[in-house]
Amino acid sequence: MKHTEFTPKLFHVLKEGVPRQQLVRDISAGLIVGIVALPLAIAFAIASGVSPDRGILTAILAGLLISIFGGSRVQIGGPTGAFVVIVYGIIRQHGYEGLLIATLMAGIILVLMGLLRLGSLIKYIPQTLITGFTSGIAVLIFSSQIKDLLGLNLEEVPAEFIPRWGTYLGGLSTLNPWALVIGLFSIAAVVLVPRLLPKVPGAFVAILVSTVLVSLFELPVETIAGRFGPLSPVFPPPVFPAFDPQIWSGLLLAAFSIALLGALESLLSAVVADGVIGGRHRSNIELIAQGLANIVSPLFGGIPATGAIARTMTSIKLGARTPIAGIVHALTLLVIFLVAMPLVSAIPMACLAGILVVVAWNMSEYRYFILSCRINIHETAVLLTTFFLTVFTDLTIAIPAGFVLALVLFMKRMSEAVDINPLVASKSGESLFSTDGEEIPEEVQVFEINGPLFFGSAGQFLNVHAYVQSHHSLVLFRMRYVPIMDSSGLRRFTEIVHALKKQGIRVLVSGANSRITEKLIKHGVLGRDAIFADFSAAVKKAKTLIE
Repeated sequence: MKHTEFTPKLFHVLKEGVPRQQLVRDISAGLIVGIVALPLAIAFAIASGVSPDRGILTAILAGLLISIFGGSRVQIGGPTGAFVVIVYGIIRQHGYEGLLIATLMAGIILVLMGLLRLGSLIKYIPQTLITGFTSGIAVLIFSSQIKDLLGLNLEEVPAEFIPRWGTYLGGLSTLNPWALVIGLFSIAAVVLVPRLLPKVPGAFVAILVSTVLVSLFELPVETIAGRFGPLSPVFPPPVFPAFDPQIWSGLLLAAFSIALLGALESLLSAVVADGVIGGRHRSNIELIAQGLANIVSPLFGGIPATGAIARTMTSIKLGARTPIAGIVHALTLLVIFLVAMPLVSAIPMACLAGILVVVAWNMSEYRYFILSCRINIHETAVLLTTFFLTVFTDLTIAIPAGFVLALVLFMKRMSEAVDINPLVASKSGESLFSTDGEEIPEEVQVFEINGPLFFGSAGQFLNVHAYVQSHHSLVLFRMRYVPIMDSSGLRRFTEIVHALKKQGIRVLVSGANSRITEKLIKHGVLGRDAIFADFSAAVKKAKTLIE
């Protein structure tokens, strides 16, 4: 293990030293990103079914821990849209204590994933699977904001997708035009302000202007205080949940869903950031930092957190290159929490709905969604299955189902890619085939194996006996294009070798890599004298054996 593998990037940066000019840029970027993160933290908390102060607390605690102990130079941590749907579902079913337990377990899982060095394995998760999740979450986030965007006067909105839209249609007569105006203005501000003034956060402008308008003109639009009451700038004491095996085990699937989403989004954010700054993150310590954040955050009233791609990219564009920017971002939010909560209480709900509508649109990845549906039927099946399960059930079902389907289809495609074909096909004089400068005698049957020999392709060996005839006294397996052989492949290959030997047929292998060679020798399938690195050498050996 390299000694730097589990060393946080902050420690490495401080050891190297940060130039004064870069320190100024990091502090400046952290201040602005802290302001950018405020409306998002509030909006994600409300959309998740908790009070807005919990979102701010999450951004403070998780943001601080991820920046101090993480493996990326520029990662900004906090609540994100990816968790909205699953958090909302857990709270409805198990209450906030259930969310606390699930998040705490997710944090422990993330720490274990990092310690077991599973960070590098995340890259093997299919992009279509991720797109299916995120697109489905985007649709649900958009769906959850219609009530506040239109200012509908509805007592209860169903959690299920279709009944929810039925309730919306039935309540259109209660539409509040002032709320709609504030919501549309917020959408316009979030989209247009960055284009006109690149360094000005559109969400902050939307909140500032809409809050002033609603307060100044006393517009009949619901605010945060109107729904949740005045927000208190008090940092809550830690609360530890009681351990009940039945409750904890019942939330294990939800915890795994939170952990997987957190790992995916944080490492994806780190990879994207690396591509921009030319850095290289440390995936395993990043997962450990994410785990610590999700262990500490819920104890103080927070919700799940992970690396936030949009906020990370904003920080980079503002000149950030070290974790100091993330630390300043968290401290900025802490100051706002302690001194400006009365102002936060006056933010209109329609404004936050407008901000989340833009977030949902950006999450949808509609271009890649359409592109993936055009690639092949397997990609489309994985994408649409995860998308519809996310929308119409929940992520605790969509995530394992999507993984199982992706795995099954991958195994099917890999097994179809394996070829075990006889090279000798027809008679031509005294020899049947000539390749690589070596004539293959009629008594020798050669099989070319292309592809991995694993449990999904082991059945392909059933075709071998069909090509071995009475005049064959030796079979040569050419394995130069076999990258791996698992236990199922080894077992089936062993059965074939033993069956051939019982018929008095010798077996040779050529071109097997060192791992497969050692496996065949170790398990007594073939001796070292029957395995050759070079095909020509194997053919020469075959000739001497049949003479």
